[in-house]
Amino acid sequence: MYKNKSSTGKNNLCGEKLYLLRKQLTPKVSQRAFAEKLQLKGIDLDKNAIQRIECGKRFVTDIELKAFAQILNTTTDELLNDN
Repeated sequence: MYKNKSSTGKNNLCGEKLYLLRKQLTPKVSQRAFAEKLQLKGIDLDKNAIQRIECGKRFVTDIELKAFAQILNTTTDELLNDN
């Protein structure tokens, strides 16, 4: 049976990039603060969900991906890029 995982075995492609871009924000933004920013955009995620996304244990919807890109001031393509 086919499993929806990346070649690295993770459940999403954007987690590592999300982590790196979130850490580069100034002032620094914690997972909790990032979750609060998402909630202002109508995306109901908590700190634990952000942690699971960043380590690749949680799937990401297209709606969530779009909100991540808006908050991080980047594109969805950049979040999905392996480089």
